[in-house]
Amino acid sequence: MKFAFVIHPTSLDDVVRYEPGAVGKGRPLIEKIMEWMPAYAAAHVTGVRTPDGRETEGWFVGATFLPEQMLALPRERVYQKILEAIRIGADLGAEIVGLGAFTGVVGDAGITLAERSPIPVTTGNSLTIAAGVKSLLRGAREMEVDLPRATAVVIGATGSIGSACVELIAPHVEHIVMVARNLTRLQRLLAELADRVPCSLSIETDVRAAVPRGGLVLTATTSTQELIEPADLQTGAVVCELSLPHDVGQRVAIERPDVLVTEGGNMRVPGNVRFERVREPGREFNNAFAPGTALACMSETMVLALENRRAHYTLGRGIDLAKVREIETLATRAGFELADMRAFDKPITAETIAAARAAAQKRRATSAERKRAAV
Repeated sequence: MKFAFVIHPTSLDDVVRYEPGAVGKGRPLIEKIMEWMPAYAAAHVTGVRTPDGRETEGWFVGATFLPEQMLALPRERVYQKILEAIRIGADLGAEIVGLGAFTGVVGDAGITLAERSPIPVTTGNSLTIAAGVKSLLRGAREMEVDLPRATAVVIGATGSIGSACVELIAPHVEHIVMVARNLTRLQRLLAELADRVPCSLSIETDVRAAVPRGGLVLTATTSTQELIEPADLQTGAVVCELSLPHDVGQRVAIERPDVLVTEGGNMRVPGNVRFERVREPGREFNNAFAPGTALACMSETMVLALENRRAHYTLGRGIDLAKVREIETLATRAGFELADMRAFDKPITAETIAAARAAAQKRRATSAERKRAAV
């Protein structure tokens, strides 16, 4: 069974990666071109092969809007372009389609698109959640965080991904601060989860007030702005981003060497996966991933194709944790696993992690000395 996955640029850097001819053009011109540019088949994905010999192939199909355009333009117009991309995938032979980045967020998170789609749809959020929580906990181990006594901050907690992450993180930590803009929705979520999870919970609408409280931070927002700055973070904090565009400011990488930031949704694809530009056969499609890897939402779509699941899977604002666990099991059986850690679109090496641990220890020692001197 074959698959399609709808992509779109989440930044101007993505535009240049997808279409090198955009180099040197200003943002207003690029936005206008993308607004009127039709959907198109961007990449042919081949070489996905499980350890037990199952194979699939598929296509990345571009729906050419930036996140800001998807949020600002009339919803029906955005739907039309996404559906155009889905139909291109179906015409190429895909029997299931995944919605990438904001295409799975706009409107009702895939429900309307699924109703109009000629093939089954998934947002890929179930495997994104499983991979994100695993990535956060891996980072905590690398930074030697005392998990049973730790506080985690989940930004975007009332969203479908964020609320599910709260439940999956809860057994591992002492306390979770749930952060979102809408206080009423936060209060409703707190009431819903308070007696269901094994850790204590609190709520906060101010990101800048919440982040300093957590040794662990997970972001799952639909923001188009950077939310976390260097001064916000605890010494030795671990930040896992499930959001695109990035929620963590680039300055964190420069000014906070004691902090470990990781992108949470990257998976290693089994086989010898290749992404080839459709318009220029033989040329690699530059998706900014490390070789042999893909986002977890893409990977969920591939797994469903490998399983011959011709049915809608992850849709809407609510997440079924049973599906999160199921797709994680299916992905593991198919040979998908967490990719090596990355941050700010670059790999994180063992040396980088060791340096972050050392910088955190030094920063704590300096802070302790200052406190003693002040007494």
